[in-house]
Amino acid sequence: MQEINNTKDSQFHTDVKGNIDYKKLRRDKLFFELKKPIIQGGMGIGISLGNLAGHVALNGGMGTISTAVVGFREKDFYTNSHEANMRALKKEIDKAKEISKGEGLIAINAMTVTNNFRESVEVACDNGVDAIISGAGLPLNLPEFVKKEDVLIAPIVSSGKAAALIMKSWQKNYDREPDFIVVEGSLAGGHLGFKKEELIEGKEKSLEEIVKEVVSVAGEIPVFAAGGIFDEEDIKKALSWGASGVQIGTRFICTDECDAGEGFKEIILNADEKDVQLTVSPVGLPGRALKSNILEILISGERKPPNHCIGCIRTCDPKTTPYCISEALIKACDGDVENGLFFAGSNCYRIKEMTSVKELMDELSKGFK
Repeated sequence: MQEINNTKDSQFHTDVKGNIDYKKLRRDKLFFELKKPIIQGGMGIGISLGNLAGHVALNGGMGTISTAVVGFREKDFYTNSHEANMRALKKEIDKAKEISKGEGLIAINAMTVTNNFRESVEVACDNGVDAIISGAGLPLNLPEFVKKEDVLIAPIVSSGKAAALIMKSWQKNYDREPDFIVVEGSLAGGHLGFKKEELIEGKEKSLEEIVKEVVSVAGEIPVFAAGGIFDEEDIKKALSWGASGVQIGTRFICTDECDAGEGFKEIILNADEKDVQLTVSPVGLPGRALKSNILEILISGERKPPNHCIGCIRTCDPKTTPYCISEALIKACDGDVENGLFFAGSNCYRIKEMTSVKELMDELSKGFK
């Protein structure tokens, strides 16, 4: 078995023969190093990078770097996008680890639908990330790419059926189980694991129903509830359903440490409830975002062809796609209202002031008392 870097930890996770029990090591890593069972959701492009992730970890949570087109600010991004993304991912992980000072946990969020899914996971593992969280499809082959035994792996699911399928597949093919599971309900921002018709007609299951489903099939595997979790009262409800913790994304956008540009933060602060809309992403999944020019174009049936195609998504055809999601999210990061796609959770309109990561983490932690 592969050795781990932290020999101080490994000595407490050995059997009588001196072999390391990696399952126990990973479980203890989750429960003891994650002092506050709060995962900051991965938000791309450029919203949750090393600065935000590092400060969340510094305050006892799990800070998450989104690998989605992470290298968009590199000088050679459009001419050498793959290497630019991998180079930038390493930089962001290093930044997060330096900021966190060994506190909390650092994770990446890697979408299965991206063409650099495998490479992102491997680079993250090679550079000392603590956990890999993966969604936007079923990450059935994720364990194949994680060679380090002390790295936690977790799928994002929106049903008990999906959780059971992943657990069965991982156990059969890799003798591995999820170290935790993120259950994302329909009120989340960004890509959603539901049919658009279900969302429009309000026929999707509630987060409570899905969490209870997943808890029932997960056994001892910790479950984190996500999607519409806004405050301490929401956290208390999630815990009453059997969740061990929560994942929260949108609320971290309006923190001083968030990597998003000030323009993006202002758009969130000024949002009204009526501005939150459903759309269809080139990824092939419905998504939730704020009203913008791009959404108006889609509603009218027009196309906004890509200016540059970097081949980021397996399911996207630049000849037919209604718009380039990477271009739109890059524009959003800088607050470009005319050309940006502003992913946000259903409760984003409730955010009315800036705060710090520490203040937000302290506020949310009250839900666990």
